[in-house]
Amino acid sequence: MKIAIVGTGYVGLVTGTCFAETGVTVTCIDIDEAKINKLHEGKIPIYEPGLENLVKTNVEKKRLSFSTSLKESILDAEAIFIAVGTPPDEDGSADLKYVLGVAREIGMYMQDYILVVTKSTVPIGTSEKVRKAVKSELDKRNSALEFDVASNPEFLKEGAAISDFLKPDRIVVGVDNDRGKKIMERLYHPFLLNGHPLLFMDIPSAELTKYAANSMLATKISFMNDIANLCEIVGADVNMVRKGIGSDSRIGPKFIYAGAGYGGSCFPKDVKALIKTGTDNKYNLEILQSVENVNTRQKEVIFNKIHHHFNGDLKGKNFGMWGLSFKPQTDDMREAPSLVLIDKLLAEGAKVKAYDPVAMDEARRILGDKIEYAEDNYDALIDADALILITEWPEFRVPNYKVLQKIMKNKIIFDGRNIYDPNEMKEFGFEYYSIGRNPVLLKK
Repeated sequence: MKIAIVGTGYVGLVTGTCFAETGVTVTCIDIDEAKINKLHEGKIPIYEPGLENLVKTNVEKKRLSFSTSLKESILDAEAIFIAVGTPPDEDGSADLKYVLGVAREIGMYMQDYILVVTKSTVPIGTSEKVRKAVKSELDKRNSALEFDVASNPEFLKEGAAISDFLKPDRIVVGVDNDRGKKIMERLYHPFLLNGHPLLFMDIPSAELTKYAANSMLATKISFMNDIANLCEIVGADVNMVRKGIGSDSRIGPKFIYAGAGYGGSCFPKDVKALIKTGTDNKYNLEILQSVENVNTRQKEVIFNKIHHHFNGDLKGKNFGMWGLSFKPQTDDMREAPSLVLIDKLLAEGAKVKAYDPVAMDEARRILGDKIEYAEDNYDALIDADALILITEWPEFRVPNYKVLQKIMKNKIIFDGRNIYDPNEMKEFGFEYYSIGRNPVLLKK
């Protein structure tokens, strides 16, 4: 079976590589010639654990290849997946210009029946727009070639994308005829052997499922952050509350950890897009609007604690920051809480020296010389007035407190992910601030 994937970002490259791993012949296409050249050289443009070796293996076995030409790659392909970016417009809606641009190219160059599958996260109704774009180009060619469209949303977590694809919780496919359904059944058959559910549904339901899933997870995070802030006011411990509610099978323990807010390429964008979809259809999604508002506020909580501790005087203060990516196991800094915190600290005249295990190059690209970049996590804390933990990388979990005592100017820790034990902090003589576990005046 031969397929093509348009887009070599997180979704496209992981999708293409994992399909190749099952024996499918895959061509990944991108208009970025430099990116394709690097892929030919075995250089992966994104950080994703396990991906580099998987790409190398499947390229060597000639199941995976890369191209800048959709026209050439579409020949003999039974399906073509659109996995390009859908960045948010100023009004929060998803920008579909790249998706529809690919659809038009498919209509221009297809030579036989093909199934066009939207893999990008797209609003309800996009598949119909894709259908019209393909048909419009076929009409210009006076071509009667047949094609179908399908929606196949991805549910990949950055940092665990390979495992998520090869061992999915579920596979969601939206189709409107048996021909397209049979192609998707063949493509996903290897995954069904391990009992992973393949859920077929109508196309609008599949499109909405992706947004609803991410929005539900974002809702759980914002809810717990709201509860954490209340815990500080009333003297409760959010970790105890989390265990108390997480043991309820109706709620579960996942995505109810308090922290400094969510970021990344999916949750912020998808929540905004779903809110906009509601607005476009004259329906106000009030819960999701609150989810977004809470998250925006939560990204300032650590700054507010810092500001309060230093009595509003941050000028000349040196802060060592551990973590820059929006979550561990990725170099992605899109919508990262670290960026909000850095901007606010710099605006108050403070200095930041940061370390992240994999996101240093991405940080330099985004921040330039606004901050100082450390060689390692301890280098970031030399003469620091405080340590700020903002991303819970495993290597930060058990620091050498004796070293911290020697190199830091002040023994103060602001923990934005609640990974340290308050009793242990007290034992080593550190002033310790976390989320929802100790009463701190919250900025109104």
